[in-house]
Amino acid sequence: MKQTVIGIFNDASDAKDAVQQLLDNGFLRANVDISFQKSDQDQGSIRNFFGSLFETDEANSYAEIAGRSGAIVTVHAESEEEAWRAGEILDQAGAVDMGERSGQTAYAASETPGYAASETLAAEPAREEATIPIIEEQLNVGKKEVETGRTRLRSRIIERPVAESLRLREEHVHVERNAVNRPATEADLSSFKEGEIELTEHAEVPVVAKEARVVEEVRVGKDVDEREETVTDTVRKTEVDVEETASDNLRK
Repeated sequence: MKQTVIGIFNDASDAKDAVQQLLDNGFLRANVDISFQKSDQDQGSIRNFFGSLFETDEANSYAEIAGRSGAIVTVHAESEEEAWRAGEILDQAGAVDMGERSGQTAYAASETPGYAASETLAAEPAREEATIPIIEEQLNVGKKEVETGRTRLRSRIIERPVAESLRLREEHVHVERNAVNRPATEADLSSFKEGEIELTEHAEVPVVAKEARVVEEVRVGKDVDEREETVTDTVRKTEVDVEETASDNLRK
């Protein structure tokens, strides 16, 4: 069962020596913490820390003693045997005697009398947790419309010469004089008076007229075709490999 062992030191240098002794005796640095008292804000953190480990009366008493100390060393032990060894190391390094300071016995004294005589506190097991988010990418395929081409129809007016053959008729007036010698008749005498004769000439001329006729139609439209296309890509996903390694203490 995991346990937390706490050593309170009046001198910060003693606390640093205790940490080094723990490391020399096989404790992992990740399982050993050291904190120094610097401000009133630290006092509040200390009270909250002990409050999470002990009952209210014990927590207040230990927090008050720790608040007047120079440093606190915390060891996260993997077993009761490891917690016992940590307590002995902290005791030898100069941790304060909590029984003398507070008039109370250390935590878990009834179960491990020798351990209680040391200058450390063994608290309930502390639970440490870490979370690794599992992230997986998903492929979302959609479609959008893009322009792929354009067709434009433009109309314009052009001129070209044309020629047509046409036969035209013309009238011409001509006058002939013939010499005669005969007696005048009554008809001749009846026309023997002043008068005039007028003949009009006519001629055909070309007449041009234009008629617009639709000879062709040009239509433009669109045909819609559909096709299938397979989209390929890669997506990423978080994979967690769990590797358990027995500590050197358990192998012994």
